[in-house]
Amino acid sequence: MDPQGTEPEGYNVEAVETWIAENVTGLTPPFTWTRLQGGHSNLTYRIDDPEGRSAVVRRPPQGELLPKAHDMSREWALISALGPTPVPVAPAMGFCESPDVTGAWFYVMGLIDGRPLYNATDTEALVPYEKRPTLAWSFVDVLAGLHALDPDEIGLGELGRKENYVGRQLHTWFRSWTSSAEDAEYDDPRAHELQEFLSGNIPDQGPARVVHGDYGLHNCLIGSDACVAAVVDWEISTLGDPLADLAYALNQWAEPDEDRDGAATALPGFPRRAELAARYAEKSGRDLSLLDYYIGFNWWKTACIVHGVYARYRAGKKSADGVDLDNLRMRIGQSLDLSSRALASIR
Repeated sequence: MDPQGTEPEGYNVEAVETWIAENVTGLTPPFTWTRLQGGHSNLTYRIDDPEGRSAVVRRPPQGELLPKAHDMSREWALISALGPTPVPVAPAMGFCESPDVTGAWFYVMGLIDGRPLYNATDTEALVPYEKRPTLAWSFVDVLAGLHALDPDEIGLGELGRKENYVGRQLHTWFRSWTSSAEDAEYDDPRAHELQEFLSGNIPDQGPARVVHGDYGLHNCLIGSDACVAAVVDWEISTLGDPLADLAYALNQWAEPDEDRDGAATALPGFPRRAELAARYAEKSGRDLSLLDYYIGFNWWKTACIVHGVYARYRAGKKSADGVDLDNLRMRIGQSLDLSSRALASIR
């Protein structure tokens, strides 16, 4: 039971607690269950036992899921493989792949003393001005550390296809754009033009590395020392081009003079994106001369993602109550603008 007196959503508490007692060391039921926010709508709870020991249990949302969505086995494989490496992740404690226990696979991981940063309010509360450079360098160093790992050596060589990561992404997200255009009643020709340019100018990838796919401060737990204590939400991670992963992270890193009010890094004291890129180049030894290509690719991809979300709202496939559809539409165009601007230097 959680502290509000309600049954934890998606969990058969008695069955899950019995399974944990039999399969996870260091935890003794009964637990106090507390819902944790974030995490791609996965049902994530903190559990505390009578001895004061804590952990986190995580399962997919209830209902029918898209193939490969909310993949608990993928997340489990990643935190298990990365645990012995310098990349900070929550300790892997137990994985249940029997849906008979609570209707879905779930896993248990260690509780990390840290908080994600979703917005400027979080940053102001958790990261004082003088510690913001520390956070920035930790953030980029962790990503460089992830990309330094050979997936074959850490048991992740079969995580996904290694070749043509950007090409496959371009195909997937352009198909999303074209299939969403009718419902969205919006088909910007720039999405087509940029896709054609990006497809015809894909850089050589180099050795595949684990790419997080959504690396940002919203998916990092920040400790009291302003360093990344753990990276979370690995469910869309795969193998691919590390520079695409870097560019995605840089695109999320808002600067104070940009029109991105409320963003976690849109505050004084943070290094700028160019400084983060230089730090990554120093730590990784990678050539970033084509970084603008990857920046442009990621802004184009963002436009496609938001376009698909917008289309589902417009078609009534998702409730639009409280959703600013005009803002969503503006974000599509804004992302295409940013993609065009990044690619201008190499077109």
